[in-house]
Amino acid sequence: MIKNCVYTLALGLYLVMGAFAFAQSSPQTTPSGSQMTPDQVDEANIQLMRQDIRSERKKLVAASMPLNESEATKFWPVYDRYIAETVKINDVRYALIKEYANSYQNMTDAQADSFIKRWLALDQDSTQLRLKFIPEFQKVVSQKKTAMFFQIDRRLAMLIELKLASQVPIVQP
Repeated sequence: MIKNCVYTLALGLYLVMGAFAFAQSSPQTTPSGSQMTPDQVDEANIQLMRQDIRSERKKLVAASMPLNESEATKFWPVYDRYIAETVKINDVRYALIKEYANSYQNMTDAQADSFIKRWLALDQDSTQLRLKFIPEFQKVVSQKKTAMFFQIDRRLAMLIELKLASQVPIVQP
């Protein structure tokens, strides 16, 4: 079941990325009718893509977690708080990727050092967030279901990370 969910998310990510590439080539306008700059189009599309990924991720968790009605009523508010904090970390990660995209071709040794340390610090932040939420989830579902959730969450995060990493050029010495 998890394997099918992961494949579904992977397919969804590719479809979203394909839609993102298409949208970049299409002229866009704001609600007021003015033309958007290419950077504004990119930013809007990325935000939509991030929303879509969060939505698909929640659907996959829902399909994978065997929750009864009572557990579900308690689980989803904790999940939503967890994801809200995850989004904050990912906002910083996104800003770091944008910074990297603007400088990777002419990156200095100091910038490369700063980039990798900040990237790894974000990985630590994600780990600390998971550790913080283990007892929160254990208050609303069993320890086994908590472990199951974090396995699912980690697999989905790794899949997203792999897709993201495949899109980011490697630093050239």
